Amino acid sequence: MDRRGFLKIGAALSTTALMPSVGFAQARDYAPRAAEAWRVFEITTEIRLPDAAGGARAWVPLPSVEESWQQVLGNVWTGNAAKTAVRTDGVYGARMLYAEFKPGTRNAVLTVTSRVATRDRAVDLGARREVPPLPAGDRAFYTQPTELIPTDGIVRETALEITRGTRTDLERARAIYDWVVVNTFRDPKVRGCGIGDIKGMLESGNLGGKCADLNALYVGLARAVGLPARDVYGIRVAKSQFGYRSLGAGTSDITKAQHCRAEVWLDGYGWVPVDPADVRKVALEEESGPIPLDHPLVQAVRPKLFGAWEMNWIAYNCAHDVVLPDSNGAPIPFLMYPQAETAEGRLDSLDPSFYRITARELSA
Repeated sequence: MDRRGFLKIGAALSTTALMPSVGFAQARDYAPRAAEAWRVFEITTEIRLPDAAGGARAWVPLPSVEESWQQVLGNVWTGNAAKTAVRTDGVYGARMLYAEFKPGTRNAVLTVTSRVATRDRAVDLGARREVPPLPAGDRAFYTQPTELIPTDGIVRETALEITRGTRTDLERARAIYDWVVVNTFRDPKVRGCGIGDIKGMLESGNLGGKCADLNALYVGLARAVGLPARDVYGIRVAKSQFGYRSLGAGTSDITKAQHCRAEVWLDGYGWVPVDPADVRKVALEEESGPIPLDHPLVQAVRPKLFGAWEMNWIAYNCAHDVVLPDSNGAPIPFLMYPQAETAEGRLDSLDPSFYRITARELSA
């Protein structure tokens, strides 16, 4: 068990009142605001590996992001693993619970519970603020390429074309956002959240995908023109407070509610939240069939998702090309799903037959 356990909610948060309940069917005024009241969520991941005769390992992502809009209150775990430890990826600081089961373990079980406080975030893009500059090392880190997000070749050529005629970083960031919204589409056939192979997307001309594809495309295009940007990997934990069925978790079972978002650094504003993939999700899923970008439901969210996030979602980490500690397998593109290996090899993390994730909101 994590010796820190759970912090007392009242002591951990500066504002403890929950956001008022909003009817799910009310008017669609999508309006996340900065510094709203804190909400506290408990997320439980249960791993079950009945076939672990030859031993097994598991890695469960832990919330690792501590910002003005998210605070981690602690993690606890139980199970019959011979060894458990909080580990990191060693590069991005992505935290995970590592568990090791001895050969011969019958019905290997691991249950991990995390408590996280979140509040909506929104950046006023109409007024620059006194924001400390991004350190040079961070600027270099968040403009560098990754395995699936190159910043040269067709990615840079596309980014330069998109941003031609722009004068400021804000204009460039917004131009890339608008381009991704207009030119991509959500492809329901893609497994999970996609993998984010943006070079392959651009070379093939197939700009369909899910959040880890479309938001990775935003990140890569931004980095290619010198804008620090990063993916933020997490999971939806509650319904949208603004009535959008497609922008929330419909039930307490969030096993398939993973969602990747993005941020871009703008001098005078800091890290700015963006989510073009969710604009496309609304266009595909909010009604009984696809709706166009000029539909009122899409028009209500499109401008807001450049600069704001509704925090019915918790962030795990910003890690790419993750090497799982003590794994026998290859690196993974990102850590957003539970991972496990048996003597036969790594399990398919997109097949939730070996895990279940649930969430509930707690009173402050």
